[in-house]
Amino acid sequence: MLRERVARTLPGGFVLIVLLIALLLELAFGITSLRNGAPLPGVAAFVLFAFTAVLLAGLFVVNPNEARVVQRFGNYIGSVRQAGFHWVNPLTTRRTVSLRIRNFESAKLKVNDLVGNPIEIAAVVVWKVVDSAEAMFEVDDYKNFVQVQSEAALRNLATSYAYDAHDIEGQLALRSHTTEIADRLRHEIQERLAKAGVEVLEARISHLAYAPEIASAMLQRQQAGAIVAARARIVEGAVGMVEMALAELSKRGMVDLDPERRAAMVTNLLVVLCGDRHPQPVVNAGTLYH
Repeated sequence: MLRERVARTLPGGFVLIVLLIALLLELAFGITSLRNGAPLPGVAAFVLFAFTAVLLAGLFVVNPNEARVVQRFGNYIGSVRQAGFHWVNPLTTRRTVSLRIRNFESAKLKVNDLVGNPIEIAAVVVWKVVDSAEAMFEVDDYKNFVQVQSEAALRNLATSYAYDAHDIEGQLALRSHTTEIADRLRHEIQERLAKAGVEVLEARISHLAYAPEIASAMLQRQQAGAIVAARARIVEGAVGMVEMALAELSKRGMVDLDPERRAAMVTNLLVVLCGDRHPQPVVNAGTLYH
């Protein structure tokens, strides 16, 4: 496995000045030799002129957050990360690899979750190249590799967890545990992309929904669950209010209720507190018990 190493270079500005001076001197010497009737030194000067011109091909520029991967006759020489003007052996190829942070959003994948419900899921992945040699030589196309492996990891994650926490009690769910799911997604994508010299900075689910064929049924199920949870909360509060009311009446001695009338009062209070509609008051114009 190839690892990134630093390629040796010379300062491009210094080399450019030296080569330009050499070109001028060789050109002037060649012309002078030919004018003085010395063809051999003149031809040699022009040969050196051509050789020096070829050396100019070794000059290149590295931009910030960019690397140049240097190869000579198929062999990996090293990478240049330092921004600036450089010179290397002109008999080399220099390919550019961006080290900037990038992101992409996967396609909406249709998969079955842990309990078999068909869902649609997509994710946003933020990544960057940290090893230019691995990115260039370990995989055929590292950009396509990142996209394909990220979608494969997302599909595997979706099949490992349930959509909702109500489906499997006590386990992580895609909808309710977003932070934990995002961490696990990033870790799984990183394991797949480590061999390509890529670091995953962040991975989060950007789209999560039931598949259209079951969306309406699951919406009714969620609404029913919400109604049951709300009713349970209302009943819990109503029982506490009734208990408090009876305790205050007994404490102050305002009314002495026998068990039957106590039960009737509890029933009436619960009906008033837990009913869907506002109660209709009934005025009792008789005595306390008639």
